[in-house]
Amino acid sequence: MKLDLYEKHERILVAVDCIIFGFDGNKLQALLIKRGFEPEKGKWSLMGGFVGQNESAEQSAARVLYQLTGMKNIYMEQLGCFSDVNRDTAGRVISIAFFALINKKDYSTQMQLEHEAKWFPLSEMPKLIFDHNKMVERARKRLQEKVVNHPIGFELLPTKFTLPQLQSLYEAIYDTQLDKRNFTKKILSLGVLNKLAEKEKETSRKGAFYYVFDSERYSKLQANGVKFI
Repeated sequence: MKLDLYEKHERILVAVDCIIFGFDGNKLQALLIKRGFEPEKGKWSLMGGFVGQNESAEQSAARVLYQLTGMKNIYMEQLGCFSDVNRDTAGRVISIAFFALINKKDYSTQMQLEHEAKWFPLSEMPKLIFDHNKMVERARKRLQEKVVNHPIGFELLPTKFTLPQLQSLYEAIYDTQLDKRNFTKKILSLGVLNKLAEKEKETSRKGAFYYVFDSERYSKLQANGVKFI
C-alpha cells in the first residue's frame, strides 16, 4: 500500500478507559474520578488516557491503572471498542475499554486522594461523562459471565477469606441471594479451596475458618471445565 493512501485519511484519536471493580465485603463497587479538564470538567468519569505512539492498548491501560492505583500485575481484560461518532464532544475519539479487579485493601488511600477518586456501589452510580455508564454496565455483565467458569472473582478478595465472605462476593456480583448450604456444598466439592487452621472471629464469636484458593488444583481441573456456581 502506498504511503499517500495513509496521508489522505483523517487522523483519529484512540483512548483507553478503565473500569476498576472492588469489593467492600458487601457491595461490588467501581472506582471513579473527578475529571480535571474540559470538556465535562469536574464531572465523574472513568480513569482513562490516550494510547501513546509507542504503546499497545494493553500497555496504555496498564499505565493508566498504575497511575490511579499505584498497583502492577492487576487482573485486566479488554472489554471492547466504543466508537460512536459523537461519543466524545471534544473530537473524534475511539475508546478501547478494559475492566480490572483489585483487592480494595491493597489500594492506597493517598492515591485515592491525589486523583479525587471515590468508590461507588454499582447500585448508586452517578451519571458519568460520555458513554462511561454504558462501559460500566457492559463490564458488570462480562464479570457475571466470567465468574461462572473462571476464578477471577478471587482477585477481589484478600489472599485468605472465609466461605461467608466468598458467598457475599458472588451475591454482590449477581445482585441476588444465594442459598448458604447449596453454595458451600458446591464450592467445596470443586476441591479448589484449601482450608486453614486459622479462624476469622471479628464477625462472630464462633468464627469461620479461612480458606485460600488453590490455583494449581484449578489448573488441573480446568481442562474438564469448572463451574463455580
